[in-house]
Amino acid sequence: MHVIGTVGLPGSGKGEAATVAREDGIPVVTMGDVVRQETADRGLDPTKDHGTVAQALREENGPTAIAERSLPMIEDRLEDHETVLVDGLRSDVEVDVFEAEFGDAFTLVSIEAPFDLRAERIDDRGRDASEDDGGEGLAARDERERGFGMDDAMARADVVIENTDSLEAFRERVRAIIREGIDDEKAADPELEP
Repeated sequence: MHVIGTVGLPGSGKGEAATVAREDGIPVVTMGDVVRQETADRGLDPTKDHGTVAQALREENGPTAIAERSLPMIEDRLEDHETVLVDGLRSDVEVDVFEAEFGDAFTLVSIEAPFDLRAERIDDRGRDASEDDGGEGLAARDERERGFGMDDAMARADVVIENTDSLEAFRERVRAIIREGIDDEKAADPELEP
């Protein structure tokens, strides 16, 4: 069993890491899906109210609410797979939840990139990194994420990926981390399929 958690500011590359995992047949649990579902359940707009609902969930149910709601989804996927990637941890207390649940089988990966590069990536995806369109700008999103304790979570990472090179170089680094966990499991049990 190997549970890989990713942490990083918006535009750092967490979504691309999740794509690499899926391409390798690794199931992905996106913590943002918990928030999106709750946003829909509250009859709110996921594109505009995601951050507000994420904050509300933590205020209403404690700072570990989203991590705790994701545990059954992770356990479900571990029934059929040896490795699961958890996309989008936001705080050190969420790291605590996963470390308590999975122990040494949990690896935290911090994906990092400078603000300007992240802003450019978000613009390239067709999302505005500024507040000009009436949405939440990247600086405000960063501030909100840091308010959850993201800096503390990033500081606890087992592995740091500086996502400043080519896309292919980043994808290869992510693949290596995913496969390292699989290879560790296969070394313990040569009959294991990835």
